[in-house]
Amino acid sequence: MMMDILFLIAILVFTLIAIFSKRLLISAVSLGLVSVILSILFFDLGAPFAGGFELSIGAGLISILFIMAISLTEMGKHES
Repeated sequence: MMMDILFLIAILVFTLIAIFSKRLLISAVSLGLVSVILSILFFDLGAPFAGGFELSIGAGLISILFIMAISLTEMGKHES
């Protein structure tokens, strides 16, 4: 029970960091950490398929796509 509350507080903190951060890369990494913690909660609640899906798609694929898009747009700004 205590670990669930700590995980929920961590989700709230990382979500607020993602919302109020001025840097896009920090926001993308924070959203990835939210997905990782959420997948841990899914595993803890006995939903391994939802946890695996959240970990692979939410934390993995989407976070990597966000980071790649941010890096490509920042490279475009420096070239022109």
